[in-house]
Formats: sequence, C-alpha cells, structure tokens
Amino acid sequence: MTSVLSIIFIALYVYTTISTISVLLLENRNPVKSLSWVLVLLFLPFLGLFLYLLLGQDYRKKKIISKKSIRRVTERPVASFDINDLEKDSIDNNKLNLIKLLNKNSDAAGYANNKIEVLSSGITTFEAIFDAIRNAKDHIHLEFFIFDDDKIANELRKLLIQKSEEGIRVRMIYDYWGSFALSKKYIRTLREAGVYVRSFLPFRWRISRSSKINYRNHRKLVVVDGKIGFTGGLNIADRYIYGNKFGIWRDTFIRLEGSAVHGLQLLFMIDWFFVDRKLIEGKEYFPEPQKFSKNLVQIVNSGPDTDWEAIMQGIASAVMSATKYVFIHTPYYMPTEVIASCIEMAALSGVDVRLMIPSRSDSSLSDASTSSYLGKALEAGVRVYKYTDGFLHSKAIVIDDFISIVGSCNLDERSFMQNFEANAFIYEKKTAFELKKLFKSDIKQCEELTLGAWMNRKRKQKLKESFARLFSPIM
Repeated sequence: MTSVLSIIFIALYVYTTISTISVLLLENRNPVKSLSWVLVLLFLPFLGLFLYLLLGQDYRKKKIISKKSIRRVTERPVASFDINDLEKDSIDNNKLNLIKLLNKNSDAAGYANNKIEVLSSGITTFEAIFDAIRNAKDHIHLEFFIFDDDKIANELRKLLIQKSEEGIRVRMIYDYWGSFALSKKYIRTLREAGVYVRSFLPFRWRISRSSKINYRNHRKLVVVDGKIGFTGGLNIADRYIYGNKFGIWRDTFIRLEGSAVHGLQLLFMIDWFFVDRKLIEGKEYFPEPQKFSKNLVQIVNSGPDTDWEAIMQGIASAVMSATKYVFIHTPYYMPTEVIASCIEMAALSGVDVRLMIPSRSDSSLSDASTSSYLGKALEAGVRVYKYTDGFLHSKAIVIDDFISIVGSCNLDERSFMQNFEANAFIYEKKTAFELKKLFKSDIKQCEELTLGAWMNRKRKQKLKESFARLFSPIM
C-alpha cells in the first residue's frame, strides 16, 4: 500500500512539475531566466516547485491589479492635455518621442502648468508634508513602502488622528512587508480615530496569496485635497532626519501643485481600489487646478499591473535622448541589460554621464552586486561617485537641462520588473537646473571611483561581487 501511494505521489509531482515547466516556457520570458527556473525545478525536487510558486510566477501577464479595475478608477475627469498637441510646441523630436512612449506604454497622461518644488533633505520634506496635512480641508491620501514605528512616524500618526477627528477623510496604504515592524497598536489607534488604513498584499497562508510575496508596493505618494501632491524616494522613518549607523539618509522628494496632482490622485485611487475593493468617488477629489509655470509632467507607474516595464523604458529612452549630460542618483545600481547598455552607449558617444551611488548601502550583498556592474560603465567613460556623507537613497535623474526624473524606482531589476513603482517625468528647465545644482553639490561629499582602482580590487572581493550579482534580480 505504501509503495502504491509513493508511486501516485511521485506521478502527481512529475505531472505538476512538467505542467509548471510548460506554463513557464509558454510565457516566453528571458531565456536565461526561463532556463534558470527549469533547472531549479528539475534539480531541486519539491523545494524548486515551492520556490517557483512563491517567487517565480510572472504576474505581469496575469495582472495583480486587473485592467477592468484600473478602467473603473481611471474613468474620471482629469486636467490632462492632449499629447498630440505637443507637436506645436518647441520640444525636439527625442523628447517628444519620450513623452509619447510614456503615454502609450503606461497611459501616462500629460499635465501642464505646474508648480514644482524639489525637496532634498528629510527635514524639509517632512516639514512640507506635515504642513500640507495640517492645512487639509477635505481629504488626505498617503501611500508609502515603509512606515517605521519611530518618532517621525508617531508624529505623523498623531497629526492624522487630529485631522480625522476634525472630520477630514484620511486614507493610508502601507506595504505589508516593507512596514512589517509597524505595531498593531499604531494601526489600531489610527483606525479607532476613523483613519482608513489598509495594507498592500498582506501575507496569507494560501498559495494564491503567498505566491505574490515577491511583489511589493514601493510607491511613495501623498495627496492633500486634490491640490497638493508629493512623490519621491523617501519613506516615513527617522533615519532621514536623525540618521542611523549609515548616517543621515539623503533623499529627493518633489512637492507638486497644479494639474499633475490629478495624476498622483488617480494612481492612489487605483491602489486603494485594489486594497479596499471600493471606488473613491466625488468631484472634490479632482478640483479645478491652478495654472503655474509653463512645464509638462507625466506621472508614470509601473509594476505587475502594467503591460510594459514603463519606467525602465522611459529612463532608457531619456538617457538615449541626451546630447550633453546625464546625472544619476541611485542607491542601488544593478541595472537590466537595457539600462546598462543605454548608459554605456551614451557615455561612449561623448555624453557626460555621471553616476552617484552610496559608498556603503544598507545591504552588503547589494553593495557587492552593484560593484560588479561598475567596470563596463567606467570603461565606457561613465564617471562614478561614491557618496560618503551618510547614505544616498535618492532616485533622481537629470538630463540636458530639461528632463528630470524623480520617484521611487531604483536602477535595479526588482524595481523595474517586480515592484509597484511611481516616477514623475518632468519637462522644464527650472527643475532640471535645481537637480543639476544639487547633484554638483553632492559631488563635494563624494569620492570618485576610477577604473584603475576598480580593476585593482582583490581577487576575493571580485569573487564575492560575482557571486552577489547572481542574486541581483531578487534584491
């Protein structure tokens, strides 16, 4: 009897494995990734199948957030302009193609005449966010990857409770794993005060839910009264003001007024519908925007709910449009082949390409993996700077005194392929000049890495980096 059960069990396992491999092959992924998973499934019995179900499924095709859900939310009156009208403006063809690309690959509408303020420190960012919340008259929407249960997060909690008790509608989304340390008391006190709090993709002991553990909401959004919006790379945590063992975290955020706030609002509404299964409805969420400076903004989202790797494609197109310079802030440099090739080709063509990374990040594995990617960049002529005055967590790119990209997306495969991300693509000189000035100021706190120094690493270090690189897709 035991032998019969064993045969049945093995037969079921073999059938399941073969079926899984068939599904994997039919998805037509990157051949290297597909082959890797096939080998894992074949040579790691049981464990391989478990790992694939947990980490390996491609939800970009299955859509974690369905298109039907997105359409229900996005059928709203918003203050966007017709992309086709841009033909009449004095934007060169390369930039125009970028705008059209983002409009097509992620339905990123264009928003004109905004007021944009660049916030480059934790103190100024939290002051601006808290001030906007303090003066809210109708609603407050917040969405962050991390809410730490620390001093700044508890100041925010008290303020949100106060505003809710004043009759302001407050909604808050936190990522379940990113904010795993958030206490039940923190959440309970908010809910008791009437704040609507939801977690994104909470863990459940069901394969259908636990298999999505690898997909996280990395977006950072704040919308107040549909009139003021914020986005960037910062989380709700003390380390941006008081520092930690890495020092004070240097990040970049932007404050928006004008029509672009509607783009942030729409994105929050899509995510809220996913976590709460209820539509946010009402004209008060899309008030008539004021008109400010002449500029264009696109709020670009990407993740397992989009058909294309929209932000990755946008960054690649922006870099390839450069004729003068490309300045990049990123805490992790583990790029896809597309991004690495574009950066290297821009440098090889004579564009002044500069890459700034932290001298030491919050992950030694990420540090090692990042270092493995720097050789080809340095050989191509990219100037690499290591930020030493704390931890550089900023995700900002400025190109040719005109294109600025600020948001939550790191230059790594996880951000491009697996995380839910949001970036603002900004087209104007003022913001570009500001980011360029900040970049050059940050260089004073950096040590430049030369190709010679990189080549002279110890063999042990090179092996460590090459090993770490194998894990870059999941870091």
